[in-house]
Amino acid sequence: MGAHCNGDVSLPSIHSFASSQDFRFSKHIHDNVHGNIYLDPLFLKFMDTEQFQRLRDLKQLGLAHMVYPGAVHSRFEHSLGVYWLAGEAIHKLKTHQGFELGIDCFDIRTVKLAGLLHDIGHGPYSHLFEREFLPRVHGGCKWSHEQMSVKMVDYIVDEHHIDIDSETIKRVKEMIVASCGTSQAKSSREKHFLYDIVANGRNGIDVDKFDYIVRDCRACGLGCNVEFQRIMESMRVLGDEICYRYKDYLTIYKLFATRADLYRTVYTHAKVKAIDLMVVDALVKANDSLEISSYIDDPAQYWKLDDTIIKTIETSSGQELRESRDLILRIRRRDLYQFCNEYAVPRDKLENFKDVTVQDIVCSQKNGAILREEDVVVDNVKIDLTRGKHNPLESVRFFQDYESDQKFSISDDRISHLLPTSYQDMIVRVYSKKPELVGAISEAFENFQVRTYGIKAQVHATPEKKIRGR
Repeated sequence: MGAHCNGDVSLPSIHSFASSQDFRFSKHIHDNVHGNIYLDPLFLKFMDTEQFQRLRDLKQLGLAHMVYPGAVHSRFEHSLGVYWLAGEAIHKLKTHQGFELGIDCFDIRTVKLAGLLHDIGHGPYSHLFEREFLPRVHGGCKWSHEQMSVKMVDYIVDEHHIDIDSETIKRVKEMIVASCGTSQAKSSREKHFLYDIVANGRNGIDVDKFDYIVRDCRACGLGCNVEFQRIMESMRVLGDEICYRYKDYLTIYKLFATRADLYRTVYTHAKVKAIDLMVVDALVKANDSLEISSYIDDPAQYWKLDDTIIKTIETSSGQELRESRDLILRIRRRDLYQFCNEYAVPRDKLENFKDVTVQDIVCSQKNGAILREEDVVVDNVKIDLTRGKHNPLESVRFFQDYESDQKFSISDDRISHLLPTSYQDMIVRVYSKKPELVGAISEAFENFQVRTYGIKAQVHATPEKKIRGR
C-alpha cells in the first residue's frame, strides 16, 4: 500500500482502500452512485469554500427536472464522483504500470484535484448559460466554462490562502482544459496520458462521462448498462496514450451510444428544450436590469451566480422585469412554447447543412403576413457520438492483449456490421410562442422543407388541439 502523498492516499481499488486505509484525517461522503467517497485535507480545503459549495445550486441537467422530476442532482455530487473516479483510474494505471510510467504522488494529487474542480466554472442551468444565453447578449464572446474554471481555481487559492504549490495548480488547470485543444492544455508534454483521465480531448473517453452518464440515467429512471469499471480495469498506457483492450470495443461503443441516447431522450427532449428556450428569453430580457452577463468577467462576482437567478426574477416587483417574470410564470403554469413540428435533415444534406433560422420559416408562409419573427422559435439540434459525423472508435487506440506493446486503430471492416453507418443526426424543430399560431407555423415549416429539399419531408402531424390553440 502506498504512503500518504501530500493530502492524497494510494488506493488500488475502492474496496482495498476502504478496508485498510487510516481515515483519521479523511472525511467520507456517501454517494448514491459510487458509495463512500473519501476526501483528505487538501481536497477538503477546496470543497469547504463558498465557491465550491455553489455547485449545490447548479442542477446537473439544467431544466430537465421539469420533465424528469428525479433529475434534481447537482454539479456538486457530479464533481465528487469525477474526483473519485479520477483517483480510481490513476491508481489502476499505477497498479498495473506504475514503475514504467513513473506515476508519483504529484500525478495522483493533480489528477484527483482536476476531477474535483473541473466544473467549478459552470454557469446557471447547465450548458444553457454558455451555449444559448451568452451568444444572445455577447455576440462574438469566446467564453467557456472550462476557462472560467481555470480562473476560479486561481481565485479560490488566493481568496482562501490555500497552501499549495504553483506547479500543482498549473497542472490542474491544464487538465481542466485538456479537452478544449488550447495551448494551455498542451504546455506540459511529459506524461500526456494523465490529461486523458478527466477531460479527454483525444477520443472523449474520460471519467467525466463515466460519472454523468451513469448518474443522469439513474436520476431520469433510464436503464444504463455502461460498464465503466470494465473499461478502467482494461486500460493500459502505450506510447504515452491510454489504450484499451480490443475485445472491449463494443463496451466502449456502448458508452458513446448511451450518451447519444441521453441527448435524444433527455438533454434535447422537445419539452425540455421548450422550457430552455423560455428561460433563455427570460434571462435575455432581464439582462439589462440584472447585468447577468457582466458576472463572467470577474470570478469574485461570478461565483454568486447560480440557478436561483430564476427565483430572483420571479419574486421581483420591478416593472423592468415584468416580461421575464411573465415567462417564468408561464413555465410554472405549464403554458409553454408549443412544439409544432420537426424533421431530421437527410443524410446526404448533412455535409453542407446550414442552421435553419426564424426568417426561413416566416418567409415560407403563403397566406399573408400572419407570422412575425418574434412569434417563432427554431431549434437546430445536433446529436452525435462525440466525434461529429465520424465513428468515435476511429480515435481510440487498442491493444490485442496484455502481453502486447503495440497499439492500433480499428478499421471499419473489423467492426461489427450491426453498428450504424452514420454517426450524427441533425434535427430541426420549430416552436410557437403563441398557441393560436401553431397551425400557421407548422404549415410554413412544411413549406420550407418543400422549398429546401424539393419534396415534403416526413414530419409529425400537428395535433388538432394545438392547431385550435387548446
